[in-house]
Amino acid sequence: MKGTSMPTLKWLDANIERIIILISYTLMASIVFVEVIRRFAFNQQAAWSSTIPIYLFLWVVWTGCAYNVRIRTHLRFDELRVRMSYGAQFACLLLDAALWIVFSVIVIYYTVDQVMISRDNFAIVQGTDDVMQWWFYLATPFAFALLIFRVLQNVAEDIATFRAGKPFKIQVGILG
Repeated sequence: MKGTSMPTLKWLDANIERIIILISYTLMASIVFVEVIRRFAFNQQAAWSSTIPIYLFLWVVWTGCAYNVRIRTHLRFDELRVRMSYGAQFACLLLDAALWIVFSVIVIYYTVDQVMISRDNFAIVQGTDDVMQWWFYLATPFAFALLIFRVLQNVAEDIATFRAGKPFKIQVGILG
């Protein structure tokens, strides 16, 4: 039993963002595609077809943010960093991590309130009878908690890189 959970966790760690993005984007695109066909071919449209894709977009965007932090393609000023000393590069990476964590904690703090208010008021998605808005609003605090986890993983990697004296993963150009 113990041997099977570790590969599963490693696989989930490597793929969680992709899975969430793929499912959300596929659902979003499918709803839009089907409803456009229905609207123009059959003159019908589901009442929720213009709201659910917008809510699914929350999952795509915020999970994509965590994914980009994980693979280190988020907004950074690497053109400047590559010209800095090794110690200054490390300090900038730690500053990045601290800023991401502070920003994420602020986002989580305020969006959990939004999720709870929506849940407590039984807010439903427009055009549906029983699809709750908070299910979609949960995307923001979840993704930013995942982002903090990814930042901490990057910090651990950066500390190990710094201690080993190896070069940091810094992109020189916009295309890598």
